[in-house]
Amino acid sequence: MSGAALGIEIVVVFFLALFLLHRYGDFRKQQRMVLFSTLLAWYLCFLIVFILPLDVSTTIYKQCKIDHEEHSAVPTISPSPVNHTTANLNSTPTKSVVERCYKPWSYIPDGIMPVFWRVVYWTSQCLTWLLLPFMQSYARSGGFSITGKVKTALIENAIYYGTYLLIFGSLLIYVAVNPNWHLSWYELQTIGITAANTWGLFLLVLLLGYGLVEIPRSYWNGSRHGHLLIKTYFKASKLMTEKADAEENLEDVMEEVRKVSESIKYNHPLRKCIDTILRKCPGDYQDKMGRNMDDYEDFDDKQNTYPSEKSLVKLHKQVIYAVQRHNRTRVQWQMLLQQAIHLEDVAKNETSSARQFVHSFPPLEPSGWFSRYVYTPTVEWYWECLLKCWFYRLLSVMLTLFSVAVVWSECTFFSTRPVLSLFAVFIQLAERDYNYLYIEMACFITIFFLCICVYSTVFRIRVFNYYYLASHHQTDAYSLQFSGMLFCRLTPPLCLNFLGLIHMDSAISHQQKEQTAYTSIMGSMHVLSFIANGFYIYYPMLIVILCIATYFSLGTRCLNLLGFQQFLGDCEMTSDLIDEGKELIRREKRKRQRIEDGESRRREWKERYGNPREDFAARNRGSHEMKETSYSDTVTSSGGGGRQAKYSRSGGRPERDRIELLQDAEPLDFSADNLADDALDSDSGRHTGGRYLSMSSSRSRIFDDV
Repeated sequence: MSGAALGIEIVVVFFLALFLLHRYGDFRKQQRMVLFSTLLAWYLCFLIVFILPLDVSTTIYKQCKIDHEEHSAVPTISPSPVNHTTANLNSTPTKSVVERCYKPWSYIPDGIMPVFWRVVYWTSQCLTWLLLPFMQSYARSGGFSITGKVKTALIENAIYYGTYLLIFGSLLIYVAVNPNWHLSWYELQTIGITAANTWGLFLLVLLLGYGLVEIPRSYWNGSRHGHLLIKTYFKASKLMTEKADAEENLEDVMEEVRKVSESIKYNHPLRKCIDTILRKCPGDYQDKMGRNMDDYEDFDDKQNTYPSEKSLVKLHKQVIYAVQRHNRTRVQWQMLLQQAIHLEDVAKNETSSARQFVHSFPPLEPSGWFSRYVYTPTVEWYWECLLKCWFYRLLSVMLTLFSVAVVWSECTFFSTRPVLSLFAVFIQLAERDYNYLYIEMACFITIFFLCICVYSTVFRIRVFNYYYLASHHQTDAYSLQFSGMLFCRLTPPLCLNFLGLIHMDSAISHQQKEQTAYTSIMGSMHVLSFIANGFYIYYPMLIVILCIATYFSLGTRCLNLLGFQQFLGDCEMTSDLIDEGKELIRREKRKRQRIEDGESRRREWKERYGNPREDFAARNRGSHEMKETSYSDTVTSSGGGGRQAKYSRSGGRPERDRIELLQDAEPLDFSADNLADDALDSDSGRHTGGRYLSMSSSRSRIFDDV
């Protein structure tokens, strides 16, 4: 099994990161470089979390071998005979023989872990400090070429990179002016790692203090169906306001696009930029703009004021944001509507004597074998109405105890004699018996809980719709990369904090013990003693204040006072929003019920009378086409030139010649196969709006827009 556990976890973690990226990102529409960088960032962070317990067990085994060698080198003093003198009774007692060291099942050979940690750590740091900030600006840029986007990204990140260099330079000067230290490459590397970990620890404590309280409380509130339903009504009211605002914003942006598209014709130098913008618009807006365009008018026939390329870049950026926000709010509204209907069904079924769960509306997807044979309506009733609430309460109590243990250990992990950190006590007890499986499971559960508290807070962060992670493939490229950047910055200090909790970081425990391979690449924190002996030890105690503030919802109340409506039970505005959300859900249910009734009536009509409507519609469509053709011929023969132009765009020979000249001059600029055929083969063809070839999507390169 040597190294097998490492290989298995590397593969499993990759598929875990891929699954999460598929849930939040969109593989079909988003840029490949964005997806690759986000996947790599998430993958490396999850690797650190999953592989660190193996490093801990391997380090304990190495420490056991070192202790065994030391005890073997010390000569053993045999017990004194009975007839020895009194002076011999004061001899040193015999030392107990150290038990044989057992190799852990997940033992990793020497030399593998240091190289592995260096590759993982430095790759993640290059991603979070160099590549991901650049890719964020690149994906958010409204430029129409790779060069333009790169230029915009470099300008936006100049201040960011300058700030980081200023912090690093300050620490460098602090070390340089100290006469007792001589700077070397190793010490410079340690200063950089310390600066990154200090920044990460500062943010880590803030997120951890919120998650340690909010996660157990969320499960406890999840067991209260009434509270959960009221909160869903509140969310529905806020989401509907956001959805209406997104639709209004999209309409305004599309109106600007329409004006620009009508002013810049097909042979204008900036027409390619307009085509790029139109590709980002929804399909119905593209059709409307295509029908209203006069594609045969030269751009210099009229003295119009044309927008600049800089204004088009700004408009392109607005279109990307407006379309993505509109799609996200629309999908979120459908998800929230399903959740509200389900909670109302649970409330109705709780008083049911049949003990079978009845849904108000049939499921959107067909039921599989699991729903038919395992998760039957009876099983669903017992789970939703009886067992689920008790399971959530039990889980909430367990998470609360775990949170209390974390808070206590964060405040006492610097004490090594006596050992006050609970996690250090558990690991040391297992270390005596060399129970490596228990050690690895305890380490993994602890790190996993800390990561859940931190990462779930990252996924819940929402800053003015500027950064927001939404499931069901609704997260934009900027938010995906921002989350990857946060993960890469938070995971290394989180793991160092965990090693401090179990007293396996010598910079904090001050013990002469074998260090983990992960700690060895971090360097000696004694280069900056005021950080190792001060900030790293006392700053985590701030977590107590943050937990108290989160428990009393001080942050939520402050946001509510600032005008950001939050869910508060004793607020009049909250009650009004709950009533509004309840009415919105009732309205959507009536709309869905009407659709269901209409579908059932159509199915009943079809089963009873067959399908005579299609034949009737086909006959009406044929007669209508005959009437329209005869009417068009009548108008063409009797009307003037103006009326002819109204019903036919290719009525005469000059018009045909003009079309042929345009096709010869710009063969790749306009795709009007149907129009050309109708115009040249018949005299009464009606134009239905052409599509530019440049508007067809292409993903031949990783930097292409979608």
